Formats: sequence, structure tokens, C-alpha cells
Amino acid sequence: MALSYRTRRRLSLLVLVLGLPAYIVVAVSAVAWAETRWGMLPWWGSVLVYVVLGFLWIVPLKPIFIGVGKADPEAPPPEQK
Repeated sequence: MALSYRTRRRLSLLVLVLGLPAYIVVAVSAVAWAETRWGMLPWWGSVLVYVVLGFLWIVPLKPIFIGVGKADPEAPPPEQK
């Protein structure tokens, strides 16, 4: 079932306000855990891991964000004067 424009818009706001900060905490904690378990990464390795994790959250949530910044396609057209 396809989500309506309003539902996608609300979900995207919820993901950005609550989900993204939670994902950042989990990602930083996972990298810290990995570094304590296997040793410190070189600086470029840490940057690479954070860049990959920074793009990884987008993959499953891309359908929610597509078209959210555009005008509502289900809204009636505005009246012209």
C-alpha cells in the first residue's frame, strides 16, 4: 500500500527529529565498541566508517523522503485571480 503525501511528510519529520539522532548515537556507540574490541582505526579509517554509516541510513528510508519537498499532488489546484 502506497503512503499518502501527508503520511510521508509526517513520517519524514518523525525520522529526522527522532530517528536520525538515535541512529547517530547507535553508530557512534558501535564504532566506539569496535575500537575498544579490535583497537583504534587510523584517522582515515574512522572517517570512512562514519561516511559509510552516514549514507547507510538513507537506503531503507528513501521511499519516505521522495517527493516530500514538492507541492502536494493530492491537493486541489490553487485558484487563479
